[in-house]
Amino acid sequence: MPTLHTLLVFGAASLAFLVVPGPSVIYIVSRSLADGRTAGVVSALGIQAGGLLHVLAATVGLSALLASSAEGFTVVKYAGAAYLVYIGIRRILDGDTDEDEDGAAPERSKLFWQGVVVNALNPKTALFFLAFLPQFVDPGRGAVAPQVLVLGACFLVLATLSDSTYALVAGTLRGRLGRSRRARLARLSGCCYVGLGVLAAFSPVSSSSAHELMQ
Repeated sequence: MPTLHTLLVFGAASLAFLVVPGPSVIYIVSRSLADGRTAGVVSALGIQAGGLLHVLAATVGLSALLASSAEGFTVVKYAGAAYLVYIGIRRILDGDTDEDEDGAAPERSKLFWQGVVVNALNPKTALFFLAFLPQFVDPGRGAVAPQVLVLGACFLVLATLSDSTYALVAGTLRGRLGRSRRARLARLSGCCYVGLGVLAAFSPVSSSSAHELMQ
């Protein structure tokens, strides 16, 4: 198991990474602005559940297999990009229709599973864990897999706290907006999803980059 010192250093490094908004934060903030704080927090939980799949995959070595296969990496990459574009187009077409006349938010289960799929189909997340977690593993302290699992779990806890904060802040700002502005924000969030999907599809990161990261 990692030492306390290792966990503290790992926590500091993780926070330094998490405070810089990335694609997942854009996704969560967009959800909060369009559908409210609860939607943003549930989406954040879904994102981290998808991250848990990557941690488990890294623990058993499946992520390394994905990183070594150009074809597998490409399939997952484009599947994730297509899903983001699909969500974005739906948001643009639907506007604020995810809310009914009583102001009910979209189904939480739907939001949660969308977050899971968005992150699970992001090969960059797999590469990140493959590059980041091993830096804090000490083979001299026993089996590597349990250490990777503990470090991954710690990262996801910190990520959940960080992403939920973004969701709550964005959701609070949303409460000050009228329905027409929320509808415009919903369509704007759709454009963000489409943009993220396009960026993911044309990202230069490839399976060969994974080998460079792990060296």
